[in-house]
Amino acid sequence: MYAVRLFSVRHSRGLERLYNALESGLIRMAPLLKRIGYGRLEKPVAAVERGLKGFLFDCQMCGQCALSSTGMSCSMNCPKNLRNGPCGGVRDNGHCEVKPEMKCVWVQAWEGSQHMAKGGAILDVQKPVDNRLKGHSSWLKVVRDKTEPAPTPAKKPAAKPASDKVLVEKPLADKPPVAPSAP
Repeated sequence: MYAVRLFSVRHSRGLERLYNALESGLIRMAPLLKRIGYGRLEKPVAAVERGLKGFLFDCQMCGQCALSSTGMSCSMNCPKNLRNGPCGGVRDNGHCEVKPEMKCVWVQAWEGSQHMAKGGAILDVQKPVDNRLKGHSSWLKVVRDKTEPAPTPAKKPAAKPASDKVLVEKPLADKPPVAPSAP
């Protein structure tokens, strides 16, 4: 798997094109996917995604794929699960401090991003991992995120003032009033 992961990073530009085509096709199919039902599609699509992305990227199925932003290197392969760049322990040879036999996921990500058309996306800050989505299809999540309006939070009624009375500060009895200073 590690050798295939390295291959994927070296060929990130071609895989980026393939991913963009897949995403575009899935978005065009959104009405059909919605009609079938995302709940029904979740297990079979996640199984295909797990097989394909597991082979190519050693995908950990976090449900919030950032491969297109990380040079086709799955950041969840970092032993520390760092989502926004390397730790301070990257060795001089670019290998991981926790697993010295493995090249740092973020060194790979940087190298892969340099070959991609949208390689600058590696500088975007990723949201923290929502562990509730682990094992779910990120492909279906992308389709929903790009085709359905974001839910709007319910508006809360305006808070009523505690009292209609205006509070006036009174000087403390034990301190004499202070005279204004001259300019």
